Amino acid sequence: MSANSTPSELTVRPLTSDQHLAWIQSQDASSSISFLQTPAWGQVKADWRNESLGWFDGEQLVSAALVLYRPIPRLKWSLAYLPEGPTFPTLTPGPAAHWVNPLTAYLKGKKVFTIKMGPPVIVRQWSAHSIKDAIANSSAKLQDVVPEASNEHATELVAQLRALGWHQEVAEGDGFGDVQPRFVFQLDLRAKNVDDLFNGMNQEWRRNIRKAEKSGVEVIEGTFDDLADFHAVYVETAQRDRFTPRPLRYFERMWKAMEAEDPARLRLFLAKKDGDVLAATTLVTVGGHAWYSYGASTTAGRDFRPSNAVQWAMIQAAHASNCHTYDLRGIGDSLDPNHHLFGLIRFKLGTGGQVSEYIGEFDLPVQPILHRAIRLYLARR
Repeated sequence: MSANSTPSELTVRPLTSDQHLAWIQSQDASSSISFLQTPAWGQVKADWRNESLGWFDGEQLVSAALVLYRPIPRLKWSLAYLPEGPTFPTLTPGPAAHWVNPLTAYLKGKKVFTIKMGPPVIVRQWSAHSIKDAIANSSAKLQDVVPEASNEHATELVAQLRALGWHQEVAEGDGFGDVQPRFVFQLDLRAKNVDDLFNGMNQEWRRNIRKAEKSGVEVIEGTFDDLADFHAVYVETAQRDRFTPRPLRYFERMWKAMEAEDPARLRLFLAKKDGDVLAATTLVTVGGHAWYSYGASTTAGRDFRPSNAVQWAMIQAAHASNCHTYDLRGIGDSLDPNHHLFGLIRFKLGTGGQVSEYIGEFDLPVQPILHRAIRLYLARR
């Protein structure tokens, strides 16, 4: 299609899970389709109704997405949510309306009061080196640091979405204003061997990995039967870090749903010493993108550095699977060493990767009065 031609009109209609999965599997290995956009994730989120949708150019399927519907108790209206989606092969550059308007038209017929989406489009990136320099120079936030890379198409996409009536809530506090993290830490695995990846880590990480090995920490890959051991450590972590843990049945449901979709989708890693689990993590892979999704560690075993050991095992597993990206997921945007989330960025920074900022999540109030009323209710809670 030439730059001056008008794109053909797309339509959106439902897909079966098999059609959706086949589209994901047909994409190039260099693409990044979130695990939150797989049919299996709809099975994991049992409290939500799920639907797979496809964008069609005539009869040709050109894109697909998972939509989660969350009904409001005692009302006939629902929130429609596309977590880390939709993924469009040719979203930028190009008119956002070409892709977004057919989605809006379809969902308006589904009794939704708000549509929330988070297209996985990166707008800025910072290297570990530039972030370390910024911390040393007392920069307050990531936004104060000049990025190594900026995506002008992403900036244009944001402007187009706002012009179409989509808006973003102002993020408060720590850069976690969205449901999914806007700032993530990623390790580029392309054109690197295992030695390159190890040597790219900072001295502390290399020392901790060696210490774990010398201390007798062994990282093994677990099975469904090991989820209970993972969960025990996870509950301890939740108590220590003051968050509400998910029940064991949630992880069992996740395992079964993802394994049924693809046996390599979800993997469990356990760092053990003398038979005791000191740290445990889950790794999710879609195409060439691997995510560290859940992690846990004991307080008693911290001095043996099991968290570094299990992360290194997952990085090697992602590399062995020919992944292009190992994703350590969300970080806060504060570079203040006294900030309560600074330890998170400090830990991930040691891998030698980079920070990527996504454009974030956008809301379209289909029923503006109900949208505002529910936001006010949730804010007061």
